Amino acid sequence: MKPIKLILIATLVAAFTLPMFAQKVVPIKFGNMDQWITRKITESKVIGGETKTVYAIGPTQTITGAKPYHGTGGSPWGSSNVLAKVMGVVKTSNAVFPDTHGSGKCAKLTTMLEHVKAIGIINMDVLVSGSIFLGKMTEPISSTKNPYSKMDMGIPYTQRPSYLQFDYKLIAPLEDRTYSSGFGSKKTVRGRDYSEVFILLQRRWEDSKGNIHAARVGTGRQRFGATTKGWITAHRIPIWYGDITQHKGYKSYMGLIPKEKSYYATNSKGKMVPVIEEKWDDANAKPTHMVMMASSGCGTAYIGTIGMTFWVDNFALVF
Repeated sequence: MKPIKLILIATLVAAFTLPMFAQKVVPIKFGNMDQWITRKITESKVIGGETKTVYAIGPTQTITGAKPYHGTGGSPWGSSNVLAKVMGVVKTSNAVFPDTHGSGKCAKLTTMLEHVKAIGIINMDVLVSGSIFLGKMTEPISSTKNPYSKMDMGIPYTQRPSYLQFDYKLIAPLEDRTYSSGFGSKKTVRGRDYSEVFILLQRRWEDSKGNIHAARVGTGRQRFGATTKGWITAHRIPIWYGDITQHKGYKSYMGLIPKEKSYYATNSKGKMVPVIEEKWDDANAKPTHMVMMASSGCGTAYIGTIGMTFWVDNFALVF
């Protein structure tokens, strides 16, 4: 009888213990990448006058015309796909595409050269890394200067998840990087690029002058440089809280965002301003915002490995 009693006790312990370790997976809205907005935009005649397709993540529909897009249907996603209008010239850029994954869709992020040519006026290449993020792009883009100043990065968020979960697939060419901002000739930059996914939880506040400050509450960040053999499903990036500089898994790129590379957000006066990340917050602090991005590149703007292709799907938060 003794072994039977032990088995019963073990069964009871397991029954009461398992729920304590159960994890809750909460999908991010439109994070299954199954719905896309198709924008049909005719570029200016001076650069060819072609009608281009530009994609956005959101409720399925088609939008025709050179109309600024700032999100629709409750979608929290922005991307590097944009409408630009520089000196009256309408131009588009598209490096994020819908693709198939199983019975649904995913996002395909690519690093590529956007070529612009107009006889006697413009002849340039701009390197673009395909990126998706929580927030919105402030269209129309009027210049290539400081691209982060055109991205309203982050959404209000007050919870404390343990992981960011998603599926991914990667093709990573074994080549040096290319620098091309459209001004001057293309340059080769030694070293390979990496695709990247990160989630940053911040506690933000605004001062009387409209400046936005932030303390880093939670950090999850990973770079990917090896071509995969198909899809990696339910991959998880852990989110660490407080000052993580002494954490055994800490990498230099996980640190606070330097002031000169600050992301931007709209302040209470309706102005886009840099979010100055000043310090690490207490490990038990409550965030006010979540910043999240997936990109085919991780370097400085206009630098990347041409042909780097990063597929992502099924973004969710795990508690």
